[in-house]
Amino acid sequence: MTDDRKYLSRRAFLESVGVGAAGATLAGVAPRAATAAVQEEGLTWVALRVNGRSHQLLVEPRWTLLDVLRERLELTGTKLGCGRGECGACTVLVDGTPRYACLVLAVEAEGREVTTVEGLMRGEEMGTVQTAFVEEDAFQCGYCTPGQVMAAEGLLRRLPHPGPEAIREGMSGNLCRCGAYKHIFEAVRRAAELRG
Repeated sequence: MTDDRKYLSRRAFLESVGVGAAGATLAGVAPRAATAAVQEEGLTWVALRVNGRSHQLLVEPRWTLLDVLRERLELTGTKLGCGRGECGACTVLVDGTPRYACLVLAVEAEGREVTTVEGLMRGEEMGTVQTAFVEEDAFQCGYCTPGQVMAAEGLLRRLPHPGPEAIREGMSGNLCRCGAYKHIFEAVRRAAELRG
């Protein structure tokens, strides 16, 4: 064997790692060499559990949970509103607690249970909070509704029978530009009734 055949060129090495990483991704496995090469490019593997399903994803460490839910997992019920934790349109549950997905990094959500508005459905059947929002006409344009529903879900998981003050306080982090607050509060009260 000649000297130039003994050693892999840098290009050949990177090509083989790239092919290995692609194969591992398709197989659902990330070998150490592929992971190291990917991390050098600024991406990292994250294991997320969303709506009861596990996902292995390559993400940039700066990507928010909102970005990953919408762009990578195609769960578009979670809306981008202000992007800085002021409006609540992106509210999801993280371990049962309402959180703004625009302020949570995807890597922070690793090992936690994330629930989006899609996760409240039972097949094609709406959950109790969603049903109550429809019954009480608790939306106008509907853009904030998924975040409102998730905030209400989080409140009712923590406090199954909230009074008017607890409802106002529990929903205070979610804005409705259409001003449907009276109907939203009624929907939360109705959802508590539907749950018994």
